[in-house]
Amino acid sequence: MNIPPAIATYLTAHNARDVDSAIASYATDAVVHDEGRSYHGRDAIRAWLTGAAAEYTYTTELISATRLDEERYDLVQHLEGDFPGGVVDLHFRFTLRGSSIVLLAIEP
Repeated sequence: MNIPPAIATYLTAHNARDVDSAIASYATDAVVHDEGRSYHGRDAIRAWLTGAAAEYTYTTELISATRLDEERYDLVQHLEGDFPGGVVDLHFRFTLRGSSIVLLAIEP
């Protein structure tokens, strides 16, 4: 699957729990939407990555990656772990600006 470097770097870093490398993929004014909450800017995203996003142990498998237009990508990840329900397929909807992530929305 042809995924832009910023997204590929983020996914690899996130799966390895390498917060510094994951944060480097984001623009300074980026926003993450996850579980009904929004995290604005790198500091808030760092807190999300080290808090809510790290709360559970899970494995991921990239199921699909679709380029929606020049800036937007929709990736579907299959997660299995110790979170409520234990199994879920989630859309990771990325918007890029240049070589940085400006928006990530994680949704069922």
